[in-house]
Amino acid sequence: MIQSMTGYGKAVVTYGEKKIHVEIKSLNSKTFDLSTRIAPLYREKEMEIRQMLTDTLIRGKVDFSIWIEYEAGLKATPINTALVADYCRQLKAIAEANNLPMPQDWFATLIRMPDVLTKTEVEELDEAEWTAARQAIDEATRQLVAFRTQEGAALEKKFAEKIDNIAALIAGIEPFEKSRVEKIRTRIVEGLKSIPEAEYDKNRLEQELIYYIEKLDISEEKQRLTNHLKYFRETMAEPAGQGKKLGFIAQEMGREINTTGSKSNQAEMQNIVVKMKDELEQIKEQVLNAL
Repeated sequence: MIQSMTGYGKAVVTYGEKKIHVEIKSLNSKTFDLSTRIAPLYREKEMEIRQMLTDTLIRGKVDFSIWIEYEAGLKATPINTALVADYCRQLKAIAEANNLPMPQDWFATLIRMPDVLTKTEVEELDEAEWTAARQAIDEATRQLVAFRTQEGAALEKKFAEKIDNIAALIAGIEPFEKSRVEKIRTRIVEGLKSIPEAEYDKNRLEQELIYYIEKLDISEEKQRLTNHLKYFRETMAEPAGQGKKLGFIAQEMGREINTTGSKSNQAEMQNIVVKMKDELEQIKEQVLNAL
């Protein structure tokens, strides 16, 4: 089954007094192109996160974010009381030594002093919290894959419609192809008859007609194109991750359609070829988004 490379997933897991948020977005890309925004606490796990996403998402331009939301008031920056006391002592000493008036608002003065509100403790990641974070990553990834699968089903339906249209157009060529042979034969013979003094060997003429008609024969192109259509359908039924393969098959389909067009010297046949090219172009545009 086809999966799209377009997807979105989001998950929130509560751990203690914090909420761990994970958000993943993906778009189409020829390779796996990952951009990450990771909260400082989880940066030591960046390589593990990248491997998790690579193994599951396979291909696409992926934006990954993980951040922490703390409950209100729980992460207020602590005041360094020892430093405040030391600043207060120094200011009093300076004021006494230089006969300066004491500040009227001690608190406003001290709170603006360097490093009074600087957070000094270092938070370490424990295994239990990382397990919770992994749960959030896994859930967001599952949501994204589900989104991709839903989009892929729409792609598959569109591809099937276009493949059916091309198959119908191939069948539509056949009546014109049969009448074309007789028209070519008639046109050449009538042309020769219009030249009274022209003399020709009928056997040689028949041989040349056969050679000329064989050069314009599109039976092989039609057969190969039909085989490509069948292969495209079979590939769509395979497990996800066949986007590049579908793109290669579409290229081969294009070659057969182009060859058919170059051999079609009849307006009706050329019109059908143009319609096939239009259907194929829509497949090529959409297949870029297939995983």
